Amino acid sequence: MRQPVFSQTKPLHDFAVKGFHLDLRIQVMPMPALKAFAKKLSENGINTLVMEWEASYPFEKHPLIANRFAYSREEVKKFIAYCAELGIDVIPLQQSFGHVEYILRNYEYKELREDQKDYSQINPLKEDLAKALFTDLYRDLISTHTSEYIHIGGDETYLLGHSEASKKKVAEVGKGRLYGDYIKLLCDLVVSLGKRPVLWADIALKYPDALEGLPKETVFVDWNYGWDINMFGDHSNLMKSGFEVWGAPSIRSHPDNYFLTQWEKHFTNIHDFIPIARDFGYKGMIMTSWSTSGLYAPLWESTRDIVDLYTIRRVYPISGFSMLIDAFFTGVNTAEPLDINGFIIRYAKKQYGFTDQQATDFWNALRAAPYEVTQGKVVSPSEISIEAVLDTARSSSATLKKLTPKSNAAEFEHYRLMADIRVQYLTYYAIEIEANSPQFRSSSIPDLLKRLEALDTKGLDKRFEKLNKHVLYPAEIAQEKELRNSKIRLLHQRLSNNKVN
Repeated sequence: MRQPVFSQTKPLHDFAVKGFHLDLRIQVMPMPALKAFAKKLSENGINTLVMEWEASYPFEKHPLIANRFAYSREEVKKFIAYCAELGIDVIPLQQSFGHVEYILRNYEYKELREDQKDYSQINPLKEDLAKALFTDLYRDLISTHTSEYIHIGGDETYLLGHSEASKKKVAEVGKGRLYGDYIKLLCDLVVSLGKRPVLWADIALKYPDALEGLPKETVFVDWNYGWDINMFGDHSNLMKSGFEVWGAPSIRSHPDNYFLTQWEKHFTNIHDFIPIARDFGYKGMIMTSWSTSGLYAPLWESTRDIVDLYTIRRVYPISGFSMLIDAFFTGVNTAEPLDINGFIIRYAKKQYGFTDQQATDFWNALRAAPYEVTQGKVVSPSEISIEAVLDTARSSSATLKKLTPKSNAAEFEHYRLMADIRVQYLTYYAIEIEANSPQFRSSSIPDLLKRLEALDTKGLDKRFEKLNKHVLYPAEIAQEKELRNSKIRLLHQRLSNNKVN
């Protein structure tokens, strides 16, 4: 990543917009928890909250979009007013191109789909239909929000140029214009409604001609979770475009999931990217916190109809990330890059009453062997076995158990639970790898079943519910537990049916 250049005489460039992004695609927070979170943001210098309401927002003209966890309109209005009292501007984020499965899953909107089996994206050539729909949605959001901005999404348009009509336009003018013409329609619509459009910058960076013709009021959000600034495309094109730019690091992102949090990566992201954004003169900094990848696996009723959509990749609730959130507060409000080790030592001493050595042990336990496991392999810079990662995870869990916080014990318990969930998962995965090995025979099944049955899923579930009942609805907690344990349950059922008597 490009290193920032600081001048000894130049005054600190402060961000006019200091924000936090809440992803409510899943893990919808009950209103008391949402207000408490907003209050914490306000108390720590944050003046903007980007709300990705998704199906938790109750649209009047399009009530089918809302899900069972949707807030009432009165709740939304009161929350916006509460945030205004705190000095927080609430920007609604309404995905308007990709990541719109929650809209397009309903056949009322089927004519807007780029693909009739992958419901993730709007067909950008259906301009009249799209303009009608998003005029309704934007106007509704304006009726409840007071912000001068509407975030229209625009990221990760994986199906760009997918349909036959889109392919034809790409052949004529390229993907940049296919994307840019549709985005211009949306941005012009937002401006016509008296607001400023905000959108993610990844696709415009990839196809710089998409920047052409957009209204000057447009704001781009350059999201960077630890990669080179040119990963999506030539970054200088964005800097020379004349558009206002905000930055966005993350505290929860790929490959984080139920069983893994890459703590060190996120601290490093805060350390590296915020100073770079200051150096570039970005006007805002928005911390993202993704509850999921934004990709969905459909449960099909037939070849044309779906019953439900299940998110691909779910992560531990935001209640477990207080330390990273505080690290963002420090990084965005101070001139120097975040001193990662110094911050963690100070945080652990203040929050938990630890000694320097205990704080160091705590940090070492969190960041040990943060590797993803996929298709039976550990994803790491060098070859490492699942057994080695499991040994490290057990050691980290044991370290956290030995540490006794003198204060904020409930907050600290989240780390212990996450560590134990990881140990359980890796223990399971070692069993799964054995079951998938060429040497696996029916005679091995009784031993594998015994090891699966020894996994303490009920104990972990009870701890999860106790720690997160104030930030998630009961039905959400039930679903979190069900999906987190599904592989264990399914493998046990499969092996039980094939057990040699």
